[in-house]
Amino acid sequence: MLNQTEVERLEAEAVNSAKVRQPLYAPRRKIFPKRASGSFRRFKWLVMLVTLGIYYLTPWLRWDRGPYAPDQAVLVDLAHRRFYFFFIEIWPQEFFFVAGLLVMAGVGLFLITSTVGRAWCGYSCPQTVWVDLFLVVERAIEGDRNARIKLDAGPWTARKLVLRSAKHAIWLLIAVATGGAWIFYFADAPTLFLDVVSGKAAAVAYITVAVLTATTYTFGGLMREQVCTYMCPWPRIQAAMLDEHSLTVTYNDWRGEPRSRHAKKAAAEGRPVGDCVDCNACVAVCPMGIDIRDGQQLECITCALCIDACDAVMDKIGKERGLISYATLSDYNANMALATAGGTTAIDPGRVRGTDGKLTDKVAQFHIRKLFRPRTFIYMGGWTLVGVALLYALLGRDRLEINVLHDRNPQFVTLSDGSIRNGYTVKLLNMIPEPRTIILTMQGLPGANMSVIGSDQPEDRSIAVLVEPDRLRTLKVFVRQPKEFVDGTDASFKFIVEDKSSFERDDYVATFKAPEISR
Repeated sequence: MLNQTEVERLEAEAVNSAKVRQPLYAPRRKIFPKRASGSFRRFKWLVMLVTLGIYYLTPWLRWDRGPYAPDQAVLVDLAHRRFYFFFIEIWPQEFFFVAGLLVMAGVGLFLITSTVGRAWCGYSCPQTVWVDLFLVVERAIEGDRNARIKLDAGPWTARKLVLRSAKHAIWLLIAVATGGAWIFYFADAPTLFLDVVSGKAAAVAYITVAVLTATTYTFGGLMREQVCTYMCPWPRIQAAMLDEHSLTVTYNDWRGEPRSRHAKKAAAEGRPVGDCVDCNACVAVCPMGIDIRDGQQLECITCALCIDACDAVMDKIGKERGLISYATLSDYNANMALATAGGTTAIDPGRVRGTDGKLTDKVAQFHIRKLFRPRTFIYMGGWTLVGVALLYALLGRDRLEINVLHDRNPQFVTLSDGSIRNGYTVKLLNMIPEPRTIILTMQGLPGANMSVIGSDQPEDRSIAVLVEPDRLRTLKVFVRQPKEFVDGTDASFKFIVEDKSSFERDDYVATFKAPEISR
């Protein structure tokens, strides 16, 4: 156990402290976050590895759909208007599946935020992930916080030029890889890669890579925290998602104040002393450059690196971890009331500790059951309901569809033998990557038969049609009814399509128009 005076104090000042709030249009102050270590930092490494791995590697995954469909596992095929996701194939008219997923993402974001605060911002947001990646490169080349501050403040030398050039070159390579990975989602990745490097790809591919390279390099390398503070709307929206039972990163000043760098001297003089030794470790590791001890702030992305930094200091001085922790406003207020005797006195950390120097049983502690409350269940219920509805629709959807359009002019034709003929445009949709022989049948309309233009099959009530895999086939169909069956009124009948091998079936109710003279 170390004395507080033996804990290193870092010269770190918040870029926008509570004491001196910067104007909105103040010039940017560079932030040099110190590398943190601890459980939250390890979790962020894991999230970064998983998310970047998914983004960069997914276009290269293969999925065998047979000889008539692409074998890329995830593909947005704009040319043929298809979206492939492993065994799922989405057609344009099924875009409601994508809309449903977006609704689930929105409700899920509300659920996460109301439960554990801005966890999305702190761990999974692309801006956070790429800034973390760029910082890894920066630290590897220029060193940790103090070395980077010294290098930035120093004159331009050959060493500084080499280090800065190497850093920005790697940043640009990462940005190019980011843009390159994006375009691979819209075409066969191996083929497009060869076309891109050989200069044979379409201009839109190079333009897309250039735009995403510029935005990734600028947002992740140059602007960093400014994107979160000034450009992203989520910090302004999140307040509506939080309540007194939501977990947020909190400085527990009810045990940390009054802070002192000379605790033993203050205790000897009979003054109350909190656990905070004012080492500024929490400020030094913050990628947003804020001081969490100033309270909840718009700039805080709740990445929890300040918790790791503070816990390490508490370990050194022999105090309980959790001076900075995930806590709810409800627990914080209860503990603050305990430390201030219901708000009648200044904070006295002695009120939250027993004679043994440990936190008393009266101190409110977080428990996982506190997350399960009506608001959480409502969000979870809505999210589950949308998910179940999408799954039901996905499992029960038809892969064979028919659509019929009656000729508008003329609506009917009277043939030389007195029979009445109507024309229809029939569209058969085969939504699987295999060719199918579809049986087109009429049901109803006594005495009528149909014929297909371009087909050598004789006029009949049932005709076999070959439909190519994953294709729409349009047929021109004439339906003829002998004059003795025409009763002078418009009649309804069905076009039925069936695939005998898969037992799939669909139908369409059509109308047969008759001339007034027959009535």
